[in-house]
Parts: sequence; C-alpha cells; structure tokens
Amino acid sequence: MLMEFINPTLGMVVRFDQLLEVLVTTLIFVAIGIVIFAVTYVILGLIYPIKKEIEEDQNTALGIVIGSIMIGIAIIIAAAIQG
Repeated sequence: MLMEFINPTLGMVVRFDQLLEVLVTTLIFVAIGIVIFAVTYVILGLIYPIKKEIEEDQNTALGIVIGSIMIGIAIIIAAAIQG
C-alpha cells in the first residue's frame, strides 16, 4: 500500500527489511573511519608540534597544512569505505 504512493522515479535506496543491516554496517564503517582519523591526528601531533605552533605562535600556515592533510585522509578513508 505504501509503495503505491511513492514515485517510482525517486525510489527508495534501501528497502525497509534491509534497513537494520545497512545501519549496522554504516555504524561499523563510521567507527573504523573515526579511529583511523584519530590515529592519523596523533601521528601528525608527534611529527609536528601542532598545539604550540597553532595556539601559541598563531602559525596559520601550519593550520592550513594540517587541515589539508586531514581532508586528504578523510577522502582516502571515504574511498576505502565506499569500495
């Protein structure tokens, strides 16, 4: 009955009976991505004195570089998760 009211051109991405499986899989990949992202930030913190340079010395260039590295790593993690 519900399917009669849904426009067939829009469609549903996930059927209701598969929704729980997709949500669990998504949450697992999110957790893995956040852990990898945090580990990468810790490694960058060991390589560069991030806190001192950005907060105390107001080093904008290092902030831009660290931000760019984080965006690049996020893109790599997203591509790896997507397959």
